[in-house]
Amino acid sequence: MYDCHMHTKLSTDSVMDADEACETAIRIGLEGVAFTDHLDYDFPGQESFLVDFEKYFRMIEELRGKYGDRLKVLSAVEAGLQPHVIDRTQDTIRTYPFDYVLASVHIVKGEDPYEKAFYSGRTKKEAYSLYLEAIYKMIGKLESFDMVGHLGFVIRNADYDDRTLRYSDHSDLLDMIFKELIDKGRGFELNTGTYRDMRPDAEYDLHLLKRYRELGGELICLGSDAHQARHIAIHFDYFAHLLRDAGFEYTVHFENRKPVFDKL
Repeated sequence: MYDCHMHTKLSTDSVMDADEACETAIRIGLEGVAFTDHLDYDFPGQESFLVDFEKYFRMIEELRGKYGDRLKVLSAVEAGLQPHVIDRTQDTIRTYPFDYVLASVHIVKGEDPYEKAFYSGRTKKEAYSLYLEAIYKMIGKLESFDMVGHLGFVIRNADYDDRTLRYSDHSDLLDMIFKELIDKGRGFELNTGTYRDMRPDAEYDLHLLKRYRELGGELICLGSDAHQARHIAIHFDYFAHLLRDAGFEYTVHFENRKPVFDKL
């Protein structure tokens, strides 16, 4: 398995040392990792959500030299998208030789869904729909990306008794997202970090995966979104079973921006 989403200390919200991450990945039996440090232009109140990619690529080369015979170390970026930063983001993506580009939405109309204020005065359906609409608009405008990050990001700190993102509640929007991704030859990640606590008020809806597969979706990857080494590949076994139950036989990771299929 490959963990396709993790952050080193180069991302200011992470405390994870890259060497510790590689050593942990080797110890638990991963074949490879993708370090998806942040590229978030104009993140409200957080000017430092931008990585020095010259420093980043020096780190990647050092890691490959140390661990390359035991672990595939992939260069990657998590690009946080807002409508007014797409061109700048695209230019940065094209500047560097990333193996993998993960496109995510962290800000919706200037608001952060990680903060409880985003949910104030909004029903669950209204809040979740706003987030999914932002993803749909993003994938229509961004040309250079490989997968969409954490469809369930909006549930993490949602202020509702039942936080589960259900396919049946947003079938039209999710179908639009799935069809757009399939038409573009892209896919999305199953972000296991969103479900780190495995709480019953925020389950992963199997129908979401089944519908994507039913529409012809094939590209899906596993990412822990680890910011600490102890969270690397968290719950991968459980979600691998879930993917098989939904009809998937493979996950993917990316090398030189091309999907490589890994048998589940």
